[in-house]
Amino acid sequence: MSDNTLHDEIAIEQLHVDRVYARLAMLRADAARAEADGYQLARVGTYGSLVERDAMVFHAARRRQAFDSEHEGLVFGRLDMHPRHVDPEEAAADPEAAGWDERPRYIGRLGVRTEGAEPLLIDWRAPAAAAFYRATAAQPLGVIRRRMISSFGEKITGLEDDLLDPAAAPEGMRVVGDGALLAALSRAKGTGMRDIVATIQHEQDLAIRSPASGVTMVEGGPGTGKTAVALHRAAYLLYSDRSRFAGGGVLIVGPSPVFVEYIETVLPSLGEDTATLKSLGQLVPGFSATREETAAVRAVKGSTRMRRVLRKAAEDAPPGSPDGLRIRYRGEWLSLTWQQGEEIRRRIGRGNRRNEIRAKAFGAVLDHLWEQMKAKQPRLEQARFDEELTEHEGFREFLKAWWPLVRPVQVLGWLGDPQRLRRYAEGTLSNEDQRTLVRALAPLREQGPSIDDVPLLDELQELLGDKPKPRVRRREAYTVGGVREVATTYERSRAASIAAARENDYRDYAHVVVDEAQDVTPMQWRMIGRRGHAASWTVVGDPAQSAWIGSAGEVARARDEALGGRKRYHHQLTTNYRNSTEIFEVAAEVIRRVSPDLPLPRAVRTTGVPPVHRVVDRAVLDDAVRDAVAALLGEVEGTVGVITPDARFRDRVTARLSEWDTERLRVVTALAAKGMEYDAVVLVEPALIDANTDAGRRTLYVALSRATQRLTTLSTRPWR
Repeated sequence: MSDNTLHDEIAIEQLHVDRVYARLAMLRADAARAEADGYQLARVGTYGSLVERDAMVFHAARRRQAFDSEHEGLVFGRLDMHPRHVDPEEAAADPEAAGWDERPRYIGRLGVRTEGAEPLLIDWRAPAAAAFYRATAAQPLGVIRRRMISSFGEKITGLEDDLLDPAAAPEGMRVVGDGALLAALSRAKGTGMRDIVATIQHEQDLAIRSPASGVTMVEGGPGTGKTAVALHRAAYLLYSDRSRFAGGGVLIVGPSPVFVEYIETVLPSLGEDTATLKSLGQLVPGFSATREETAAVRAVKGSTRMRRVLRKAAEDAPPGSPDGLRIRYRGEWLSLTWQQGEEIRRRIGRGNRRNEIRAKAFGAVLDHLWEQMKAKQPRLEQARFDEELTEHEGFREFLKAWWPLVRPVQVLGWLGDPQRLRRYAEGTLSNEDQRTLVRALAPLREQGPSIDDVPLLDELQELLGDKPKPRVRRREAYTVGGVREVATTYERSRAASIAAARENDYRDYAHVVVDEAQDVTPMQWRMIGRRGHAASWTVVGDPAQSAWIGSAGEVARARDEALGGRKRYHHQLTTNYRNSTEIFEVAAEVIRRVSPDLPLPRAVRTTGVPPVHRVVDRAVLDDAVRDAVAALLGEVEGTVGVITPDARFRDRVTARLSEWDTERLRVVTALAAKGMEYDAVVLVEPALIDANTDAGRRTLYVALSRATQRLTTLSTRPWR
C-alpha cells in the first residue's frame, strides 16, 4: 500500500465525516432552539404551559448533551456489504434496511440521519451495526470490507481494513492497513481503559448481546476482553431497554478503586453515564476501603462461617454493659439483675435486628419492673408508672448503656477481643483462625476497615438494622401553586443527578455486572447479592486467576445463592488480544505449574521483543527499578505499570519514583493489578508473589499478563 493510497482513502472518508459533523451541528442547533422555545412557553401563564415547557426543555437539553458528549471520535467504522444482503433482524428493526446494501454503512457512537431520513451514521448498538463486530473471514455475514476509522477531533488520522470476502470485492476496492484489530491493540492504551467499541470481535459480541434476562457468564483468560465485554454489555442493555435498566439502575462492581478509576471513562465514552461503578470496598455507604489482606486472612473473613460469628456478636451485650439495675421509685426499690437483663436480651433480641427493637426491649424492662411495683402499690396505674419511670434520669442512663444503638464497625471491633471472639466462634472457627482474625482486626480502629471487612460490615448492618426514623413529610421540590415544575436546565440536571444517586444504600438494581468474579469471596457474594435480588446479571472472570485459598464449593454456593435460579448463558473467550506471544509465553509457563492441562487463550500478536529478566543484588534493587522505569518510559508512548508484591513494596517504590510526576506511570500491588493493563510493566520480586503456593502462582500469572508491549522482571533471586 502506498502513502498516496492511504491519503486518498482518508480524503474520501473525510468527506463523509465532514457531512456527519455538519448534520450534527444542525441537530444541535435545533435542540438549542427547542430548549430556548420551551422557556418561552412559561409566558403563557397556565399550569399546562409550565408542564409542556418542562418536557420540551428536558428533552431538548438531553439531545444537546448527547450531541456534545459524542463529538469526539463520532465515526469509527464502515461496512461495505455484499449486494442484496439483508439481515432479517435488521429488516425487522428498520424497514429501510433493504436499501442499506447499496451504500456503505458508517458506524458510530450515535445514529445520525439526513433531513430526508437517510442514515448518515448507525448507532453501534443498533442491529444494523452488529456485523461490524460479528463478521469474520469464516462467516463474513455479508461484509466484504470492514474499515476502522481513527480520528482526532473531527479529522481522520488513520484507516485499517479487514477484507473478509475477497471473492466478492468489486474491482477497484482498496484495502489499507494490516488489520483493524491488531493495529488498534498495538497502540498505547493511555491512563484509562480505551473505548474499544471498534475492536470487539465475534465471540465478544455474542456475549455483549446475550439475552437481557437471566445471568450471562463470561469466562476467558488474560487479555481476552472480559472487562470490555462487561462494560459494552452494560451500554448495550441501557440502549436496548432504557426504561428498564436506566430506571432500575445498573451496578458495576470491580475488584479495587484502582480498577474502577481505570474503567470509569468507558461508559461515558459510549454515551452512557447512568451506571453506578463501585469497587468491592465501596459497596457499603460511608466506607471506601483500599487496604488489602493476605490470602490466609481472606480465607477467614471471606468464609460464610463468619455469618454465625457475626450473628452471635450482634446479639451480645456491648462492652461496658451494666451488671444490673437498682433504682428507687416512690420510696420503693426496684431491681433488675444481670441474669434477668440477659434473659430479656435473648428473648427479645434473638433473630431480630437489635437497633430496630430497642423500644421493645425497653418496654420489656419496664414490664419487669412494673411486676415488682404493682405488688407494692396496687392503686398505681401502669401508664403513670411507665411515664414517670421513663423520665427518671438514672433509669434512662441504664437503658442507654444496657441496650445502646450500635454501629456495624463497633460490633466488628468486638471481634478483636480474644475472649469475646472465643465465645462467638466456638465450634465455628479453629483456634488458628481465631488468632488470624484477632491479628487482622488490630488495625481497624486506626486504619479503618480493609476490603474484606466491608462485607462483614454489610452483614452486620443486616443483623443490627437502623435506628427507626420518624416520618417527615417532604416538601415537593420546584413547586409553584402546588404544580410541580423544573424551571431550568440546571434544575433538571440536578434532579436527574439526585435520582441517579438514588438512596444512600440502594438495593433494587435492574442489572448487576461483576468483574474479576473469580476473586469474589463468599461473604462478598452475599453483599453483592443483596443489591441485585431482582436483577439480571453479567458475571465475568477467569478461574485460573483466582487467589482464593478457601473452599471452592463454598464460593460456588454463595454465588449461586446471589444469582438465584435465573437461567444462565455461558460464553468462553479464547483469544488473547492484549499480550504479545513473547510475553504471554512467560505467564503461561507459570500457570501451567498449577494446572498443566488448563486451556489457555491464544495470543495473536508477535512483536519480536522478548521480556527482560534481571537478577540484581538486594542493595541495588530500588535503583534497578528506577532505571528500568526510565528505559520503558522512553520505549513506549503509553503507560508504564510497576507491579509489587505488597503494599510495603508499593510505598517504597512509589517514594523512589517520586521524581516522575506523570500520568503515564502507575505503581500497584499484584492484587490491585487484576483487570489492569499497561503498555509496559516492571514486575518487582516475582518470587515473593509466587511464594511457592498455588494462590501465589495464580497472582503471579496475573501480574505477568498485564503488559501489551514490554515486560521487565527484577528480582533478587532466580524465580523461573
